[in-house]
Amino acid sequence: MAARASGPSRGDWRGRRRRGARGRVPAGGRVLSSRPPMALGGGGARAGQCRRRLGASAAAIGGGGGGGRSHWRRGRGGGAGPGLGPEGRRRGRRRRRRRPAAGTVAAPGPPEACPEEEAEERRTMALLAEHLLRPLPADKQIETGPFLDAVAHLPPFFDCLGSPVFTPIKADISGNITKIRAVYDTNPAKFKTLQNILEVEKEMHGTEWPKVGATLALMWLKRGLRFIQVLLQSICDGERDENHPNLIRVNATKAYEMALKKYHGWFVQKIFQGALYAAPYKSDFLKALSKGQNVTEEQCLEKIRLFLVNYTATIDIIYEMYTKMNAELNYTV
Repeated sequence: MAARASGPSRGDWRGRRRRGARGRVPAGGRVLSSRPPMALGGGGARAGQCRRRLGASAAAIGGGGGGGRSHWRRGRGGGAGPGLGPEGRRRGRRRRRRRPAAGTVAAPGPPEACPEEEAEERRTMALLAEHLLRPLPADKQIETGPFLDAVAHLPPFFDCLGSPVFTPIKADISGNITKIRAVYDTNPAKFKTLQNILEVEKEMHGTEWPKVGATLALMWLKRGLRFIQVLLQSICDGERDENHPNLIRVNATKAYEMALKKYHGWFVQKIFQGALYAAPYKSDFLKALSKGQNVTEEQCLEKIRLFLVNYTATIDIIYEMYTKMNAELNYTV
């Protein structure tokens, strides 16, 4: 069959493609058909054959187009062979399991202790002995800076209760301390005392007060601090459940009901009630408070009593201040 004189034949077109892609020249240049060259992405016998072969590979390995295309490129797309069928899939999985990961991965072991967490736990008991709140002056004005420095050590207290349910209270105390300090740092002289903060913000915010600023943060902070105070005082007073004398459930329940319960909605109350039933033993709680120190239960209680002297007086003054200035809000969360 003679080649046409005009226009590139399909054989010529295929040859040019091969030269461009692989640098090889096809033999001859023989005309295979009188039809025009196949467009990119178009149909044709060769394209249909490729699609059928690729589709067969994808169906055989049970995966998407990516897997089928890779098998087809390796010449596995046409029929049965390695990689096709159940046995081939099992071999592939075994090969993938045996393939080493990049780099050396150490075998999992016990988690290492975090130095920051250990130091935080040790500071909890150190707070009760070393970070006492200042005695109140005659005018009962609470200086903002020293107050924030002292209570900033308190959030780890909630870790000693052994339940993640108390984590929101811990985070709430930390967040409110940060908010109050941010206001205080803008003008330490102007906000020298907690009373100054309420008075200045009342004048500054007008009708929005006390629902804004450091006033709102201090309102919630004092509730979390009251929870700590009532719990510790109840333990020091020897209050206990006669049926379960070794648990601090009675003490934690009393603290929650006096400090937080009326500000929580029904759903939050149920969550905390469940956590209170999981309250730790008194001995475990005091041991957690005394982390890193070899003290007896009575020595621990004596430190708690010493801590509560100025702490309770300070919290009481803050509550009186909110009552006097009509700054207390009773909405629930």
